[in-house]
Amino acid sequence: MAPFYCAGGGRANRGTIPAVKFGLLPPYRAGVTADPQWITTFALAAEACGFESMYVAEHVVVPAGYTSRYPYSDTGRMTLPDDVDLPDPLDLLAFVAGATTTLGLGTGLLVLPEHHPVQLAKRLATLDRLSNGRLVVGVGVGWLREELEAMDVDPSTRGARSDEAIDAMRVLWRDDEATFHGQFFDFERVCSFPKPRHRTIPIHVGGHSEAAARRAGRVGDGFHPLGLAGDRLEERLGQMRAAAAAAGREAADIELTLGGLLDQLDDQRLATVEEHGAIRLVLSTREPDITKATEQLRRFAERFIQ
Repeated sequence: MAPFYCAGGGRANRGTIPAVKFGLLPPYRAGVTADPQWITTFALAAEACGFESMYVAEHVVVPAGYTSRYPYSDTGRMTLPDDVDLPDPLDLLAFVAGATTTLGLGTGLLVLPEHHPVQLAKRLATLDRLSNGRLVVGVGVGWLREELEAMDVDPSTRGARSDEAIDAMRVLWRDDEATFHGQFFDFERVCSFPKPRHRTIPIHVGGHSEAAARRAGRVGDGFHPLGLAGDRLEERLGQMRAAAAAAGREAADIELTLGGLLDQLDDQRLATVEEHGAIRLVLSTREPDITKATEQLRRFAERFIQ
């Protein structure tokens, strides 16, 4: 595939260069994320245009006729069709990593309680090592009860399981002989190699609830709130900061990632993101035509990315 070239330099036209970096979420609704040529072209265009990262989502299954309420829509249903292509996020990121050089790789979000931390730690470390340390792991506890049950996970335990999984993975990444004893996971003097490039991988806690905000403050390297704006976002940020202080941590060290729509970002929205102290804005895309999608990335880069 021929190299993709993108003209940037637009931020200088805004007067000041914002600190925020831009990530992209591909258009899942268009059903293109399992198309190898489409997603490769999209990733190469993102990298060439100066986007910091590409983020991918997870649903292992979407039970037909689910009754759980989707918290990010007034209808209580996902905007995605039940039968849309949802590739495994880590396999998708591995594919993208092989086609790119500098593009960051993120999950937004991995449904953590659906994974065993011993196996997940190995998969994440492998991806991070082979991509030369480009991985950020965004995790959530999951909202879709029927999906958790299909994975033989009791939904009432998803928060506690996630807390243990975070601790267990960090032990596995850090120690040559790792030992962990918890309620859900237990291992003694196990060796898990390769280690991540920096002996750990940033874990960003995502979600919309108070529990997510407090988990991010307590144990997260970052906070990735979803579906929040205005007073509700401020409330969650305050809860994250309070939890960090209670845990003896500096809230300023916890990276904030916010979300938005690529085709709706303007200077006012970007200024609001910066005022909140976000270091990253993950922008959802909606264009299914790859030629139009890459042109959209070019135009955005000309305006917002130097």
